[in-house]
Amino acid sequence: MAALRALGRYNRSYSLAVHGYRPVSLSLTRCFAALAQPATSSDNIAPTVKQLINGVFKDSSTDEWIDVTNPANQEVVSRVPQTTEAEFEAAVAAARSAYPAWRSTPVSQRQRVMLKLQHLIRENMDALAANVTLEQGKTLADGKGDVFRGLEVVEYSCNIAPDLMGDFVENVATGMDTYSIRQPLGVVAGICPFNFPAMVPLWMWPVAVTAGNTFVLKPSEQDPGCAVLLAELAQQAGLPDGVLNIVHGKAATVNRILDHPHIKAVAFVGSNGAGKHVLQRGTANGKRIQANMGAKNHAVIMPDAHREAAVNALAGAAFGAAGQRCMAVSAAVFVGGIDPWRNALVAKAKGLKVNAGHEAGADVGPLISPEAKKRVEDLIQSAVDEGAELVLDGRGVEVPGYQGGNFVGPTIIAGVKPHMQCYLQEIFGPVLVCLEVDDLDGALSIVNSNEHGNGTAIFTRSGPAARKYQNEVDVGMVGINVPIPVPLPFFSFTGWRGSFGGG
Repeated sequence: MAALRALGRYNRSYSLAVHGYRPVSLSLTRCFAALAQPATSSDNIAPTVKQLINGVFKDSSTDEWIDVTNPANQEVVSRVPQTTEAEFEAAVAAARSAYPAWRSTPVSQRQRVMLKLQHLIRENMDALAANVTLEQGKTLADGKGDVFRGLEVVEYSCNIAPDLMGDFVENVATGMDTYSIRQPLGVVAGICPFNFPAMVPLWMWPVAVTAGNTFVLKPSEQDPGCAVLLAELAQQAGLPDGVLNIVHGKAATVNRILDHPHIKAVAFVGSNGAGKHVLQRGTANGKRIQANMGAKNHAVIMPDAHREAAVNALAGAAFGAAGQRCMAVSAAVFVGGIDPWRNALVAKAKGLKVNAGHEAGADVGPLISPEAKKRVEDLIQSAVDEGAELVLDGRGVEVPGYQGGNFVGPTIIAGVKPHMQCYLQEIFGPVLVCLEVDDLDGALSIVNSNEHGNGTAIFTRSGPAARKYQNEVDVGMVGINVPIPVPLPFFSFTGWRGSFGGG
């Protein structure tokens, strides 16, 4: 099996519910000594993030280090290395060496490791979420949701055996039977984004290693801490040395993964530009690639939609996690016009509290970096320059005590047309662009004309309208009155068209 579940072009997930997902909070029963803290005034150098090679957490010998900063105040939390070529080769060699014995380990034993791991993750939920908030900036509630959605994949891996079964047909010809078996590939790898530092690594390596592969993981260099902490838990759960290895860095590490002849498959989650590079370079080197890329997720609001439920869903899906998620609703298409919805939507957005993620009552945390903040603000300005209406401007928001933070408040832009940059680009911030159409066919035309096809939702009380939309929309994951239709792990997570590449 490759590093993620098979993602088929004709696999589509539907979610139908009244309410969307809410993360759960679990109590803390142990903490991590390795949890990085910001450097104090007496520190000359921030703590370093370790690599994991053949079961040993070790410092890098590199002379190239990358600061990991708290997005709420720019304090340096830790320094992550650009893994050297020799260290990368050692990680791959460790994975290769561990593979024969791990592949031969009975699947029931591999599943027991995941059973122990899911228990340890539950015990350490608060510590993991705190690290996510420290490095990525999202609120503690969102941080716990990040960990919990990854935990669900670990739970799925605890019963992976049925997915490893092959096929058998008796007497395909006289006296001849035919059967197929599913075997692990060998050494596989994962390249992770910054926006879900717990969930996305847990999308990748638990499924891959439980299927019998060994793994080389590259977390995001912007928030690598949670991936390292999860690897520590995996060791405590009994994962053998070399089965999971962690390397760090930027493009040089990515390219080493894509070029290495002993890495058989690569899972990637991230931006369009990086995803296309991974797909092209990886496949050119004969690797299996799964690249989950960019998105422009639309919510279609029918005139008959429940007013309060739809407004609450839009606000949560557009502004939650500061809009930094590939399934965020970033475009709302109002059938019949925005006017009946405008005041309620603005009031809901204004009621959200922008603050550092660890502060009580925070609804919207900071963006990941000053560069991300500038990009979002530039796209907001481009909308104004192109003639859109800035209904609510989140630029310049002030958060007492966090003047250096990368904050942008909830922003609503109306009068948006499909040719505008704020619509064409994936903003990846707490910005909702609003379009207007006359009927459902007009909404479908807009959604299906967009290059991306990751997720979408329709809000309506009409069964025929919902059925028409789910049948005719060219998008991989569809919600009916569910703003973010992310399926559970026993379904495939798959965008279509420009949102996914490989197979």
